[in-house]
Amino acid sequence: MAYQTFRQEYLQVPPVTRAYTTACVLTTAAVQLELITPFQLYFNPELIFKHFQVWRLITNYLFFGPVGFNFLFNMIFLYRYCRMLEEGSFRGRTADFVFMFLFGGLLMTLFGLFVNLVFLGQAFTIMLVYVWSRRNPYVRMNFFGLLIFQAPFLPWVLMGFSLLLGNSIIVDLLAYVIHFIRYQLASLFFIFFFPIIFSVKGSNLCVF
Repeated sequence: MAYQTFRQEYLQVPPVTRAYTTACVLTTAAVQLELITPFQLYFNPELIFKHFQVWRLITNYLFFGPVGFNFLFNMIFLYRYCRMLEEGSFRGRTADFVFMFLFGGLLMTLFGLFVNLVFLGQAFTIMLVYVWSRRNPYVRMNFFGLLIFQAPFLPWVLMGFSLLLGNSIIVDLLAYVIHFIRYQLASLFFIFFFPIIFSVKGSNLCVF
């Protein structure tokens, strides 16, 4: 009975969210069981382009560190905001959601060549939070019962929280830059190719 309930709940998760979170959990489990090591997963341009270890372009997005508070925190955020995006702004538009994943991942990988980050999954998760917060500007948020604010301020609250914990904000800044570039490119695409439609419906047409 428990298995059937779990299976039913699992299959109710939208496909993209289900696939990505499952891949992250399985990758972390494989590392914990010492079937693979983080050294086989991390982002290394030299190994990718010179030794053709192309799997690193994907695996660096799947590992969030050993099981612990940081891993659980990232998994909760990833699952929550990825699912809300897929069931909200991208409901019935799975292909658009996958394209947003691929395009955001491509931009983040390109920027990853210039910053000292070996795992980009956390930055990708924060990018999803940025996207959700911009698409839900009137949702009120409660941060640990201490702060109440509108959704667009959530990324900045998280950045401040990272600073308080003594963490680097490079990941947060990278996610913000990627989101800004992605949004501007999407807007320019519709203004250039569909100017009449864009003037009527605006950025709601953004498929990114």
